[in-house]
Amino acid sequence: MQSTDSADMTRVGPGTVMGTMMRQYWLPAVLSSEVKADGDPVRLMILCEKLIAFRDSSGRVGIMDHRCPHRCASLFIGRNEENGIRCVYHGWKFDVDGKCVDMPSVPARMDFKEKVHAKAYKTHEANGLIWVYMGENQSAPPPLPEIEATMHPDAEIWCLQRDCNWLQALEGDIDTSHVGFLHVGSIEADDLDEDHPMRPTVLNRAPDYEVAQADWGVMYGGYRPNDDGQMSWRVAHYMFPFWTQTPNNRFATRAIARAWVPMDDEHSMLFDITCGVDAGNPAYTSTLKDGTPLFAPLEYAPNTTDWYGRWRSPDSEKNDWAIDRETQRNGTQFTGIANITMQDQAVTESMGPITDHSFENLAPTDQMIARVRRRVLLAARALANKGTLPPGIEDPSIFYRARAGSFLHDPSDTLANAYESALAKAVRWPDKVEAAE
Repeated sequence: MQSTDSADMTRVGPGTVMGTMMRQYWLPAVLSSEVKADGDPVRLMILCEKLIAFRDSSGRVGIMDHRCPHRCASLFIGRNEENGIRCVYHGWKFDVDGKCVDMPSVPARMDFKEKVHAKAYKTHEANGLIWVYMGENQSAPPPLPEIEATMHPDAEIWCLQRDCNWLQALEGDIDTSHVGFLHVGSIEADDLDEDHPMRPTVLNRAPDYEVAQADWGVMYGGYRPNDDGQMSWRVAHYMFPFWTQTPNNRFATRAIARAWVPMDDEHSMLFDITCGVDAGNPAYTSTLKDGTPLFAPLEYAPNTTDWYGRWRSPDSEKNDWAIDRETQRNGTQFTGIANITMQDQAVTESMGPITDHSFENLAPTDQMIARVRRRVLLAARALANKGTLPPGIEDPSIFYRARAGSFLHDPSDTLANAYESALAKAVRWPDKVEAAE
């Protein structure tokens, strides 16, 4: 891949090809639980912009540039009080829309607060998640994407920061051939119950694929014969601009959406959102036949208030992601890393902050990776060169037609037929996202 292609896909700051495309969408920014009324502001890094989030006395959420438009002191150290954030340098105060509502250091006859605005972005809060729209048209943002998991009022949401570019982080979710090795490489079929969703993967660690372009992005189906004569499908999706739906849950009963929000070019924030009738995502909480947990629980380091201080693992390259070489040698864990998420974290962070694509040798099993890269790049350049809006901006309902997971089906059918059949039988959550104001 040419270096210009890589740069266009991985650079996300203001004015970049990819950054401009991503700013056309509503982006997950922060959990509702992270901002309290009149509480401490929260530092956010999104698309290379340093922002703060705060909830005012009335419960409204503001997300804005952290710099006070007076003398650029950081509003992070400001006072969140009486429906606004007040800069501690000269007392200038701004509401959640960025309007200057008080200028106490300026004599009344010289006051010009009506002419001063902090750079504030449109926000929307729903189902435990606060979204931000960072596009130029703040007066008329597009509708929110109708992504099924985000539309459920009782969705489970967790976050994790990853020290690498958004694209290589995301690509771990759409690379299904790694599952049979990285995650279950030391497990045998007899270790799992007959209906365990990972059993077909263990039976055949080198599946065949079908990849197809979809209105919402790209979808794939990894398929392998099951030992009951049916075909096992693992269907997953890439959805614009940085969403994935992974196949490690039961297709019929659980919806998932994972947003790989770029913090900057070399850091990303995962928002994992699931809903459904299962007790949890089987990939994370299931057990072996003897009751042994398949994976260890995820652990967090204490949050700090710096730009990269939220939702971090205690393990990183500095301690080799806590790899246990003895469990790697004795077969307890193929990787020597006990948590499934940290297994992914280790391999994607080990590539470096931004992967050098010229060093890669892609295989036939990487066709989903190649198709997504091309789809993303063409869409971003079409916007930059022709003004063509990327998928989902004008019709956010296209995202609702995507559902991922594992299921069994007639071995003679195609991906399209298998997918539509599974979708028709799935439990869906049709509640529509309220229109963004």
